[in-house]
Amino acid sequence: MAGSKLDPIDRHILAELQSDGRMTNVELAKRVGISAPPCLRRVRTLEEAGYIRGYHADIDPRELGFEVQVFAMVRLHSQAEADLSAFESRCRAWPLVRECHMLNGEIDFILKCVAPDLPSFQSFLTQELTAAENVASVKTSLVIRCAKDEPGVPFEVLEARLQRSA
Repeated sequence: MAGSKLDPIDRHILAELQSDGRMTNVELAKRVGISAPPCLRRVRTLEEAGYIRGYHADIDPRELGFEVQVFAMVRLHSQAEADLSAFESRCRAWPLVRECHMLNGEIDFILKCVAPDLPSFQSFLTQELTAAENVASVKTSLVIRCAKDEPGVPFEVLEARLQRSA
């Protein structure tokens, strides 16, 4: 199990940073019960090892005028690796596409999109997404409201699992 490669202090550091990535190293060290210099070394090691991919602010899209959020379920004509990679590359270039996940089953990809308004999304949908090479069909669902949007992983589940296997 990947999480077991880390000791409890490293996992505690990750959990604390996941909940508040803006805290100072001194505050983080205090929360995990070690001094600041080794805490900073551990954070840098976790970053270099790829456990920490980056830091960002959680921006409210609606406050900036992005009133529309849509999930687009995309089916492709071909699932050859070159075609899948080409579609993923295209998704990375579209600003309205904020997430792109390849799925198993009837749908090849699900895209999380944001737009300022419905006409903007409709323009993207008809002129870019459905017109893209290899796209067989697109079904969309407009988000009415979000009941939960929690990034990261549930560290309490990881800790419970590690306790059971110990």
